[in-house]
Amino acid sequence: MGWIADALLVILVVIGILAVAFYFLNKWSYKKMDENQAMIERHRQSATIFVIDKTTGRLKDGILPKAAVDQMPRHSKFLKMYFVKAKVGPQIVTLVCEKNVYAAIPVKKNVKVELAGIYISSMYGMKTKEEMKEIKKAKSKKER
Repeated sequence: MGWIADALLVILVVIGILAVAFYFLNKWSYKKMDENQAMIERHRQSATIFVIDKTTGRLKDGILPKAAVDQMPRHSKFLKMYFVKAKVGPQIVTLVCEKNVYAAIPVKKNVKVELAGIYISSMYGMKTKEEMKEIKKAKSKKER
């Protein structure tokens, strides 16, 4: 019986250490996210783009230029990301965006967006998740 109590004590200590580590990791992550959001707010500018294509993939797939991939954090190279190939002025560039912006951007149309470097932070006239749910409910009622 003595070894069972020792094993449980060791397991509880390990769980406690993991809980403290996750707490501080979460705190650090939120701090980093707030810094990134502040940087996006500082560098945000409006632009009209013509959306050519939308794709999803990973950074290591070679969608972005090598210089942009080298500046990204290591962990983001394995994450699924949303890419928009668009014409911004005379240049054709690949831009990165979040899932909700990716879903709202139409293909083969001019769209007014807010850019921060190669990141699309938002789109003018974009509907929120709640509005999209209401539209889907209204469509399904209409079809019935």
